[in-house]
Amino acid sequence: MNKKNIVLFVADQMRSDSLAHMGNTASITPNLDKLAKEGISFENAYCQNPVCVPSRCSFLTGLYPHTTGHRTMHFLQREDEENILRKMKQNGYEVIWIGRNDVLPSGMPKTEYCDEFYNGLDQLNRVNPEGLSESSFFKQSGDYMKGFTRPEFMKDVSPYSFYLGRQDSELAEQGFDYNCIQSALDYIDRRTKEGSEKPFLLYISLIYPHPPYVCSDPWYSMIDRTKLPEKRPDVEKLKDKPGMLYGIREKQELKSWTDQKYDELRATYLAMVSQFDEHYGIISDKLKASGLYDETSIFVFSDHGDYTGDYGIVEKVQNCFEDPISNIPLIVKPSASYNVKSRISPALVELLDLPATISEIAGIDLGYTQFGKSLIHTFNGDDEHKDAVFCEGGRLHGEVQAMEGGHGPKSHYWPRLSTQCEEGPQHTKACMIRMGNLKYTYRLYEKDELYDLDKDPMELRNAIDDPAYSERLTEMKARLLQYYMETGDFVPVKRDAR
Repeated sequence: MNKKNIVLFVADQMRSDSLAHMGNTASITPNLDKLAKEGISFENAYCQNPVCVPSRCSFLTGLYPHTTGHRTMHFLQREDEENILRKMKQNGYEVIWIGRNDVLPSGMPKTEYCDEFYNGLDQLNRVNPEGLSESSFFKQSGDYMKGFTRPEFMKDVSPYSFYLGRQDSELAEQGFDYNCIQSALDYIDRRTKEGSEKPFLLYISLIYPHPPYVCSDPWYSMIDRTKLPEKRPDVEKLKDKPGMLYGIREKQELKSWTDQKYDELRATYLAMVSQFDEHYGIISDKLKASGLYDETSIFVFSDHGDYTGDYGIVEKVQNCFEDPISNIPLIVKPSASYNVKSRISPALVELLDLPATISEIAGIDLGYTQFGKSLIHTFNGDDEHKDAVFCEGGRLHGEVQAMEGGHGPKSHYWPRLSTQCEEGPQHTKACMIRMGNLKYTYRLYEKDELYDLDKDPMELRNAIDDPAYSERLTEMKARLLQYYMETGDFVPVKRDAR
């Protein structure tokens, strides 16, 4: 029987070039590299917004962030909005949701979306939370910030750097990702023992490598600091970059950092990626031992990326689209029922292609408008998928509800969030389109951007005023207009009573 099982194994804030098979000379990711050799690793996969909530609302629905107004961390899905988890459950799948939410409001029962829900704080099924707010994660996870040591040269770094260092191993074994992996293993064991033949969707959403940059041994010590790729130059050395980058750079207190400090932070981030790789390997081994691996399609990806010191800043922003934060890993290993040409594919793909792909694998009709396109045709070697991909974010002047204010200077996030609350051009609307080797960003209130990724892979020279690109720029502007015309809204399937 072809059960068409699905596993979604999701990182938080992992950039595509953090994987060894993507060319990172310091990265250690043997399990994901092996997975790429069994399936397809898409080197040109893009998220649709470079922060958590808008991205997840997009890749779980197949709708762009602007279509339903998901442009802020504080606006989550409404009850009348569909997503792939609820649709899979309605169509007979056993849906197990483990880990990060960032989609539904805190404390909202998830009985319509999954059969079991584990929030990573413990290993209890909280599909009906009975009043427990998931916002308690930030309170209960205080130990995640404790029990760490730093090299002497990193002792006095600013908290705005998000750098913590080497975490105590015992604390790491009590943490969020550990609980998530144990919950997944327990489910697979129970399923195997019961002999269930019901198809399942296992959605495992971990926290690594999200800042703070902290990791335990052996991963912390595994990364060779001398093998790190080149860092992108500090943004003040560059012209015509977006105001958000300059604004954050002024506040994150990293201007005095040496290359050694940046390298230590970048290595710790890669250690977190290596631990994520280890956790995937544990789940992969369990599926194999349980006889489920061959009949399961596996998707490994991230919601967005991380600057990790590039341009002299850390973390992420909502309205900038350089590859470190918009180009994410996406590895797909289809079930054995598909003929697969294993490779690194250059196809342009988007995260919102996932619901269309999953529903076709499952043989179900999602029943509402989709802007994603199924990836199944790529499995056997087709590297032509989309002519363009998009990433968007930011706000209008005066949109106070999108500023995400309320964080004072004691917050690690203050450099970004305080800049978001300014009424200059920093946090304002923008949309990126990539076609072929060119990335064009239309900005509502400041200078547009254009980068030739063949000639300028680090996105250092804004070529928007270069007449050599005028013809292609006109083409990209027309395609951007088409994009907004096609996806600006959609008519709900359910009719309201008159």
